[in-house]
Amino acid sequence: MRKQRAPIEVFSLSFLDVISCAFGAVVMLILLARNGDDGEYSDVSQISTVLTAITRAEASVSTLQYAIDSELDKQKQAEAETASNATQAEALEATIARAQNQLKQLTDKASGLEVVEQMRKQAAISQGNADQRDEEVGGIPVDSDYIIFIVDTSGSMKSMWNKVLAKLDEVLEIHPKVKGFQVLSDNGEYLLRRSIGQWRTDSKATRSGILRAMQNWNGSSNSSPVEGIEAALKTYASKTDSLALYVFGDDFNGPSYDQALEDINKLNTDPSSGKKIARIHAIGFTPATIGITGEMMKFSTLMREVTRQNNGTFIAQY
Repeated sequence: MRKQRAPIEVFSLSFLDVISCAFGAVVMLILLARNGDDGEYSDVSQISTVLTAITRAEASVSTLQYAIDSELDKQKQAEAETASNATQAEALEATIARAQNQLKQLTDKASGLEVVEQMRKQAAISQGNADQRDEEVGGIPVDSDYIIFIVDTSGSMKSMWNKVLAKLDEVLEIHPKVKGFQVLSDNGEYLLRRSIGQWRTDSKATRSGILRAMQNWNGSSNSSPVEGIEAALKTYASKTDSLALYVFGDDFNGPSYDQALEDINKLNTDPSSGKKIARIHAIGFTPATIGITGEMMKFSTLMREVTRQNNGTFIAQY
């Protein structure tokens, strides 16, 4: 006969123990949780403080961002000003270069004025028999019996040709009467070739004819009076002991002052007596449109010394 098992009871004592223990554990956890630290943010006032701090932090961030943007704008402005300053510096350098060039030109002009001494005014032209020219008034002695005009016929002189002719006529007028005269270009070319080596007889008709012939004169020129002076002295120095040369020009393109002076002085000095044969005068012309150039000052420098060493006078003609 089979033995029957005892029936199983679900809610036995062991089961109830387990349930009770579990329930007690839950209760304990709840009690522990309620009695624990709720944290520093559980209070409403603390949350408000945190929110205020966050708001201030955001404001600080905005302020810092604005400051950063301002600094960036200043940096961009500084970069733009730097670029502008660089451009201004380049423009200033160009202005300084122009100013230095103008200063050099003014200095050259001032030097020319100092050398010429009479650039600002027309020197007086007087008649007399003085052996030495009057340095104070710049007078030209007109005591020579024969005169030779040596005229630069270059393009720059032709641009003021009427002024040149007027001055030549004026010089003729201050010589009431001479025994003879002649006209050569600065290259030594004669105005009237049929009169080479001869004197033009002085008369009112001859003077008028000379001025008319010069109106359309296209003589050769190298813008240096030396050749014309040498040609005049070689041909006419032995023909008279009373000679005056008048050099009309505006520039000198020769290579050397010293060589030019040496050649002229050698030809114009009597080897036996050591005296000068001819007076050499010069008139320097300046075109009003271009002012004084370096070549003009070279002419003034050369002719001032030539006239000084040969009993003559230099006059600057505007």
